[in-house]
Amino acid sequence: MDSGEFSQRVRDLLRDRDMSVRAVARHLNYDHAYLSRVLSGKQRPSTQLVTGLDQLLRANGKLAEIAARVTPPTDSPEVAESPAITDRILRLNEARGADFAHAIRETSHRLVVLDNELSGVSIAEPAGRAFKVVHRRLGAGDYEPRYERDIQSAAAELAEVAGWALFDAERDGAARRFNQEALFLANLSGDRSIALLTLQNMAMHSEWRGRNQEALSIARSVLNRRRLSPRVEAMFRMREAKGLVGTGRTSDAIESLQRARSLIEDGNDVGEPDWSWWLTDREIDGHWGHTLQIAGDAKKAIERLLQCARPGGGVATGYASMSSARLAQCLLDVNAWREAEDVVRSLVTAAPGISSGRTLRLIGHVAKQRERLNGAPPSLTDTLAHLTEKLSEDPFTL
Repeated sequence: MDSGEFSQRVRDLLRDRDMSVRAVARHLNYDHAYLSRVLSGKQRPSTQLVTGLDQLLRANGKLAEIAARVTPPTDSPEVAESPAITDRILRLNEARGADFAHAIRETSHRLVVLDNELSGVSIAEPAGRAFKVVHRRLGAGDYEPRYERDIQSAAAELAEVAGWALFDAERDGAARRFNQEALFLANLSGDRSIALLTLQNMAMHSEWRGRNQEALSIARSVLNRRRLSPRVEAMFRMREAKGLVGTGRTSDAIESLQRARSLIEDGNDVGEPDWSWWLTDREIDGHWGHTLQIAGDAKKAIERLLQCARPGGGVATGYASMSSARLAQCLLDVNAWREAEDVVRSLVTAAPGISSGRTLRLIGHVAKQRERLNGAPPSLTDTLAHLTEKLSEDPFTL
């Protein structure tokens, strides 16, 4: 589809109504990266997106009319309409050229949407299975050679999504293998953007596994050798900070976080990669609070974690409960019983809808504090016991 007319009309309407792409993506419940690709003319809009944009921007059917006039190309079948991951894996087996790269990218997109919209559903298995199909075909050369670099780039993105999902499911060995494959394919295809995202994930994975010097080395290898956009630099400054505090350099870590915060506050979205949408000031506050928690300063950590969880904010992804679990732990550490009980009660409500292995482990650690609290009121210990019960529930029991 030559979507130039459609995307230009949408951009004009956004300008006239003083609306950002990010705000529209949030309002329509679409992935920001997908919407950005549509508005840059790189991807066809789905029928649902056209309808949603038409209504939101009060275009009176004009956008639907423009979209209906354009005939899709024969080598780019519409795969964005089907929500079934199994259908997408079937397409990955059938496509060969530009349609193969397109099918891979649409599979990645749908997995990301599911990850953000349905936090109680893990995408680790379907993401891993989808990439295995692509990986097999790449190894066999089962594709049209003239599309090789685009296919490799799309495959790198899918491997990155799978690596992230496996990491969040605490499948550490598999996550490391998929991340390495993502980085290899990104470098092979010349896709610097996905290479940077993968390195960010690798640094995060290293930090989570307690390999703090490794995390710091990854972050600094990017910061010292590459010219970065403000948001991407902020991302790696945040990873640098976590590596620093993990190796006992708290003051240096705070300095890195201050730098990250200023980069976010002073920057804009011009020239930023699509995948950087999730990094916000609140996200940095959450990591700042965790940094102070690691350093043993629970009181200051609480201040930052409360900033992260302040009303109307939250975290843009489906893992907001991670900061809540850290906040609960800090409140318990300073015997702030009433405040801790409020947060624990929110975790009781959230727990059944969480599939993130990392988040569940943090919440489980909070629940176990019931066994070692001295002087806590019975209502708090009862709430912690209730949290333990929620965590042990069978998700398939209705």
